[in-house]
Amino acid sequence: MFRSLRTHNYRLFAAGQVVSNTGTWMQRVAQDWLVLELAHGYGAAALGITTGLQFLPMLLFGLWGGVVADRYPKRRVLMITQISMGMLALILGVLAITGTAQVWHVYVLAFGLGLATVVDNPTRQSFVVEMVGKRDLPNAIALNSATFNGARLIGPAVAGVLIAAIGTAPVFFVNAASFGAVLLGLYAMRESELNLAAPVARAKGQLREGLRYVRGRRDLMLVLVLVGFVAMFGMNFQITIALVAREVFHSGASSFGLATSMLAVGALTGALLAARRAARPRMRLLLSAVLVFGVAEVLTGLMPTYWAFLVLLVPTGIAMMTFTTAANATMQLNVAPEMRGRVMGLYMFVFLGTNPLGAPMVGWLAQHFGPRMTIVLGGLVTVVVALAVAALSAPREAVRPALSKALASGLAKGRSELSERRAAFARNRA
Repeated sequence: MFRSLRTHNYRLFAAGQVVSNTGTWMQRVAQDWLVLELAHGYGAAALGITTGLQFLPMLLFGLWGGVVADRYPKRRVLMITQISMGMLALILGVLAITGTAQVWHVYVLAFGLGLATVVDNPTRQSFVVEMVGKRDLPNAIALNSATFNGARLIGPAVAGVLIAAIGTAPVFFVNAASFGAVLLGLYAMRESELNLAAPVARAKGQLREGLRYVRGRRDLMLVLVLVGFVAMFGMNFQITIALVAREVFHSGASSFGLATSMLAVGALTGALLAARRAARPRMRLLLSAVLVFGVAEVLTGLMPTYWAFLVLLVPTGIAMMTFTTAANATMQLNVAPEMRGRVMGLYMFVFLGTNPLGAPMVGWLAQHFGPRMTIVLGGLVTVVVALAVAALSAPREAVRPALSKALASGLAKGRSELSERRAAFARNRA
């Protein structure tokens, strides 16, 4: 399960990610709660706008992030992006502690964080293979998800307690400091032990080249279709959990943090189960995980009590993480090294860039129809998309052979009937 940790550089990277991701999840809870406090009377819509703005840069510029990842040394790029995100958290903390924070401040800083993420995400994703090599890549991807969701388990719970006790500002300061752990880990890496990919020389048409590469790969395109729809409609828990805690069950920040942590328990379990798998993920695994996720999400939205809602978040998180880790590994294992940054840029563009489209819509639906129905609708869309992709991916494996067999059988039967009719017609004439 933890075989990638045998690699010195990856151990440093993973340790830094544990600290930084914990701070990031703390900030997410604090940011959402700050928006709900500042936006009196339109909290759901403001929350949707904030989330949308945070992911809007990925929609606008996400493909270029992959180009940067292919062109420049990834470790150096990551140092720059981590410093940028730490400064943005520090600014938000200063605004909150001085009492001058307004909703539009959060909007601007969320957009700035999205700009840094545009470059950071594809670079970080494609840097993993340079640390552990191709053989341990699926395991390292799963462990990355495990550290991310382990932090999701701890961070929101701690943030909920801190917000209730001393307010949101200290949480932003903690997150700003947490980026130092990643920077130290990157700095201490042994460059001689990295499997560095040769940077792609700057040239015209590199973005179009990456798009053509993916467009010509049916397997990659089907994964992107799944990821895009599930991320847009099914994975808006950052908005819906906050609204369910506040408006449906009339709970405070600590209950919101606990609900987010329960989802993280499931996600962490799913990531660790993925780390145990030795075989490459297949389309069957992706489709099964999406179907289970969609059904579990529908049931979660229908739960009548807060505690039942918490319990259902666990299997929902397991299915969600099983799907996302398998999708990530599938994309990275099946591409050429010189294309990995651009392919992962497109993957992150679809995975995160669809949020600006989905988040405001989710906020609007929650405002008018309630958070429950928003969760249920997301689960239903997820199920429909999984069935559609299953139908599209089936022809090469089952549908075409079955159709060919049926067609051949039908033609043979038709020829036999035609021969019999001709013989009967000849007999009648005679």
